[in-house]
Amino acid sequence: MTLKIEIDSGAGPGGAPPYEQVRAQIAEQARSGALPVGYKLPTVRALAGELGLAANTVAKSYRQLETDGVIETRGRNGTFIAAAGDAVAREAAGAAQAFAGRVRRLGLSEDEALAVAREALRAAYGDAG
Repeated sequence: MTLKIEIDSGAGPGGAPPYEQVRAQIAEQARSGALPVGYKLPTVRALAGELGLAANTVAKSYRQLETDGVIETRGRNGTFIAAAGDAVAREAAGAAQAFAGRVRRLGLSEDEALAVAREALRAAYGDAG
């Protein structure tokens, strides 16, 4: 098992910035099990060098992944894939419950709320249609 990241440098103005591409690919590989819990990630500098990115770009990705509970840093021992599957599911469920409560208080119907959620997801994932 190895970390596989490809940066689309031609993503253009509407494309995801490199730090987001790194974050998304590591998160997906952790979620899918391609990177198992406990897998040791390369250092920020090593990954930055391998990908041809600035160290700050990779550091930003790692910080977001740590905030999201996908990875954990163990001091000088390194950065590892965390046992985050359950934590991610719990956080997503919490966000969904908060959304449901909020749209109900706003008086939206279920269909209207789902339409709003779909539009927000399209915007977040860059899918215009």
